[in-house]
Amino acid sequence: MTSNDMFVPRVITESGIEARVAQIIEPVIEDLGYQLVRIKLSSRDGSTLQIMAERPNGEMNVEDCAIVSRAISPVLDVEDPIDRNYHLEISTPGIDRPLVRPKDFKDWVGFEVKIESQMMRDGRKRYRGLLKQADDEQILLYIEDAVGGPVEEKFMLTELEDAKLVMTDALVAAALKRSKAKQAELNEKGEVSFIEDDETSKTHH
Repeated sequence: MTSNDMFVPRVITESGIEARVAQIIEPVIEDLGYQLVRIKLSSRDGSTLQIMAERPNGEMNVEDCAIVSRAISPVLDVEDPIDRNYHLEISTPGIDRPLVRPKDFKDWVGFEVKIESQMMRDGRKRYRGLLKQADDEQILLYIEDAVGGPVEEKFMLTELEDAKLVMTDALVAAALKRSKAKQAELNEKGEVSFIEDDETSKTHH
């Protein structure tokens, strides 16, 4: 089995320049044992290219960010997909993480999410609600602010433009509990690790 066989493709992906960047760096990241979460090119600090990544088990620390940065920087310099100076920022998904793979949704059933659909549905594209169910193809949301009262709405994963967890007290508590459980498991194995919402940054010309 190759390292690429370990990774499940994202169902929510980028478009335009960001998609081109993904095409360039995703194989590099996967060969290192990480998976791509999201790419975002913004005007922050002039121009910033944020690469969000993690290990398949959800871990990512500062050293991991540095490893990814060192690997993809020369590739981006050669391919040069962005026609201006920019800051390269490698970061972890964080607590209110983007949801881009079926596993992401299934892992966080019971928590609030924000989604944006590709097409208008009943005059709107953005929704916020409780993620009640998720499988490899679709999700079920409980939406309290629906016109006419609370409703349950199904969405195919392939129709989503964007999705992320909503920062709530319940989410923070659950994330900390999972982190402590993972750390305890690593301690039992005699391994040392830590998970931080941190980043490494570098300027590209």
